[in-house]
Amino acid sequence: MPFSRRTFLLSASGLAAAGILPLRRVLGQPRFAADPFMLGVASGYPRPDGVVLWTRLAPAPLAGGGMPPQPVEVAWQVAADEAFRNIVRHGTAAATPHFAHSVHVEVSGLESGRWYWYRFRAGSAVSPVGRTRTAPAAGAPVERMRFAFASCQHYEQGYFAAYRHMAAEDLDLVIHLGDYIYESSWGRNHVRKHEAGEPITLEEYRNRHALYKTDRDLQAAHAAFPWIVTWDDHEVQNDYAGDHSQDRVPPALFLKRRAAAYQAYYEHMPLPATARPRGPQMQRYARMACGALVQFHVLDDRQYRSPQVCPRPGRGGSNVIESCAERLDPQRTLLGAAQEKWLFDGLTASTARWNLIAQQTLMAQADRMPGEGQAFWTDGWDGYPRARQRLLTHIAESRIANPVVIGGDLHMSVVADLKTDFDNPHAPVIATEFVGTSISSQGLSRKQVDSWASDNPHIKYADPTRRGYTVMEFSTRRCVAHLRTLDDVRNPDTQIRTLVAFAADDGRPGAHRL
Repeated sequence: MPFSRRTFLLSASGLAAAGILPLRRVLGQPRFAADPFMLGVASGYPRPDGVVLWTRLAPAPLAGGGMPPQPVEVAWQVAADEAFRNIVRHGTAAATPHFAHSVHVEVSGLESGRWYWYRFRAGSAVSPVGRTRTAPAAGAPVERMRFAFASCQHYEQGYFAAYRHMAAEDLDLVIHLGDYIYESSWGRNHVRKHEAGEPITLEEYRNRHALYKTDRDLQAAHAAFPWIVTWDDHEVQNDYAGDHSQDRVPPALFLKRRAAAYQAYYEHMPLPATARPRGPQMQRYARMACGALVQFHVLDDRQYRSPQVCPRPGRGGSNVIESCAERLDPQRTLLGAAQEKWLFDGLTASTARWNLIAQQTLMAQADRMPGEGQAFWTDGWDGYPRARQRLLTHIAESRIANPVVIGGDLHMSVVADLKTDFDNPHAPVIATEFVGTSISSQGLSRKQVDSWASDNPHIKYADPTRRGYTVMEFSTRRCVAHLRTLDDVRNPDTQIRTLVAFAADDGRPGAHRL
């Protein structure tokens, strides 16, 4: 490969990400040219006794942050009331230049299942106030749990008004399923611009994350609830698979870019120390519980997957294929062997009433060829059918309690029955799936999606025309999915409505329309 600017930038960013800056004096009373809390605050990964708190000091967020090359002392407070009359935990943390002066505080010693408020201070600057909630005690009876899940928020293709409405919902939690940023510019009729090319280096990924974080509606949703996050492809590059780029860049070079993207992702998310990146490696799959009601199994289907089969000539990544023997190879994996075992073991050991698998895309089979024959998109589970069959067979044979799968990626709302054999209309339903539409990213045409309907009877509902998010409500009797959609994603003041609602009953897999 010729020694281009791209090659040089990737190599340089990889070295910078791997280096540890020498210890410098911590600035206790820094002075800032502008508000250092322009990117807001966030919390995440709630436990019964604590939560992760996040912010990043960035008075010049779109120009590398605008911070000095020294660590800066940041004070934090957690209160039992919004007015901060009853401060229950406080401390200081060092915002270091190595992690873009981001702060990840893992607070402990809190009461389970209750709301708290938090804020940060650096020098004379004070952050906005955030609200968070601890998880219920392990194994505690919980009557109701309500959360929203979202994905796919292209900055250029629409406003993030969905998050303004989400912030006003009655929720315990938000789960983001990937494509939090987009590395590339595409689509029609943009409402705003990235104002920069595709990110390659660490600083470029930092600037792209900062651009998205400056959105006030997104900040409001982060400040309103704790978040759990996983990624998909656009946090690095479209359709990447493990160490394989869609541009067929040599793996060693692509991993340098992946390391830069992973570090920037960590720097901008309320993630625990266990998720701190080590070069191009970062632990993203995780398990959490809401008392005895719901066990969350959150997956990473990008870092460990086999490359997509039968790509287009000269390209890597996705394709829609009619015939490809390699697709049926039982050795192919979407999750990697270690994560797959972790998931199977966790599902088997779970004693929760509901087991929720949070992952990136549609798990149900989707034949995209109307009429005779079949065609499948290779970037989703249809490109890894033996891996899907292993998972669904384990769920069926182990009699996992009330399995529910949520996903995103497709930029449309989908409700589906999951089976071990999708080609047999009489095969039993073993799990329920809800795929949420995008926050802003453009979808396929309704005509195209409707043409698939008769070949996929296990898909009960599909709408690619609306943008928004999904609210899930769990009780001991049933779970309900409210598909919340915007009137017009191109209008920042647009309203929202529930397009449709589906429910799955305790002990009876499969959803029915309400």
